[in-house]
Amino acid sequence: MDGVQLLQKKLAEVEHVAEELFLARQQLVECDKVRNGNREALTALRKQARTSRSSVSVSGKSVGGGGEGGGDSSGIDSSSSQETRCRTCGDHDGSSRVWMMSSGTDMLIRLPFHSVHCELEQEQQRLEDKVKRLQSTVKDKTLELSDTGALSQTIGPNLLRAFVNLKDNSS
Repeated sequence: MDGVQLLQKKLAEVEHVAEELFLARQQLVECDKVRNGNREALTALRKQARTSRSSVSVSGKSVGGGGEGGGDSSGIDSSSSQETRCRTCGDHDGSSRVWMMSSGTDMLIRLPFHSVHCELEQEQQRLEDKVKRLQSTVKDKTLELSDTGALSQTIGPNLLRAFVNLKDNSS
């Protein structure tokens, strides 16, 4: 293989990695838009039920812990054997019907309040997981581009490695 062919091969590899990086960033933006929409919908449902995730009490005890991480994914507190109540529904009638736009379509459907907010919370969790995977992909592809020297004029390799190796310990 002569020098020109080797250069073409290297450029094709860099272009392929850069395209994967670009696509991952685009997917990250799209997931963030959907995540923000879900967050707004969940807030509207909580306002309709006049609850916040940590304000509903079950048998005189406060349920939740200020948000994420407390309880199972259905939003039902199982610590009380006398009475179980959904954190989001609270005293609101969970069987009352609300309008929801079906995901992936432009069709509005009317579903029970409880099932709508449970579905939105589950989708929100799936989106959070997908965002974490995409962020990892962006870091990996950026590091791969840096290792090939494609980013050497903009970012030094040591600085880039420091950013890529950062871990989020907030969860």
